[in-house]
Amino acid sequence: MTRIFGAESTTDEVLDGVSLSGKRILVTGASAGLGVETARVLAARGAQVVGAVRDLAKGQRATTEVRAQAAHGGGIELVELDLASLASVRTCADALNADGRPFDLIIANAGVMACPQGKTVDGFETQFGTNHLGHFVLINRIVPLLKPGGRLVNLSSAGHRYADVDLNDPNFDHTPYAEFTAYGRSKTANILFAVEFDRRHNDRGIRATAVHPGGIKTELARHMTDEATDALIESINAAQLDAGLPPFTYKTVPQGAATSVWAAIVAAPEEIGGRYCEDCHVAEISLGEGLRGGVQPYALDPEHAKALWAKSEEMVGERF
Repeated sequence: MTRIFGAESTTDEVLDGVSLSGKRILVTGASAGLGVETARVLAARGAQVVGAVRDLAKGQRATTEVRAQAAHGGGIELVELDLASLASVRTCADALNADGRPFDLIIANAGVMACPQGKTVDGFETQFGTNHLGHFVLINRIVPLLKPGGRLVNLSSAGHRYADVDLNDPNFDHTPYAEFTAYGRSKTANILFAVEFDRRHNDRGIRATAVHPGGIKTELARHMTDEATDALIESINAAQLDAGLPPFTYKTVPQGAATSVWAAIVAAPEEIGGRYCEDCHVAEISLGEGLRGGVQPYALDPEHAKALWAKSEEMVGERF
């Protein structure tokens, strides 16, 4: 009988009784928050985790408990990756390809949120460049390492509901900048990337999906003031009330990472391929305003996903 998981399920509950011995899994952003928890539960079930981190020293400190709990042949090794620099992304991909060991799963967990306006090393708007374009180049460059039957899990957010991607002005060159509009664009891009990646690779049994982890107190919100956080929660609760739903509550980190490992390992591949998941289930289309559950249809549109892919190739100067 299939077990049913939900918003309060934890990583350990989702992977209870699951052996990942012999599996090799790439997790980006493995030096804080959800990335550390994801790496911990995977290594504890026997997986060999490759944690991609911007700061190797910080990553070593952050993953002490991952190494302590590793079991059944599991473990973690770290590689350097700065998603805001395509030179760093390409160096990381080249090193992984040179190593040659394949991956069963890629969990694209790293990201930034609600940053002040800025640019990456390559001149891209910070959130779109880091959250989408950095992962776009990394994953496409190492896709030969992804085994047939493997999966890609992109961490997106209910924040995708703030904004669709703007393929005419991705860097806010002609549009007034707003932190959450930029975040929304990048999180929509994470979903659309999964949609098109799934279409391109499902003939090898490789499936891709995007997930919303929920609201969790992690380093991701470091750019937000207490006042901005309070205002955001008030707006969410207003939308929840209008929809007849209970008020917002934070998830714990193990609850937040549960949907990632559920979609990566437990869910049926045909269920999650090209979809958007939340609270350990596939989300329904939802057109309402605000940050309630569900996914906006523009984030799953296959033609839109193809257009974003082409625009991303143009921006990074590579064809995949």
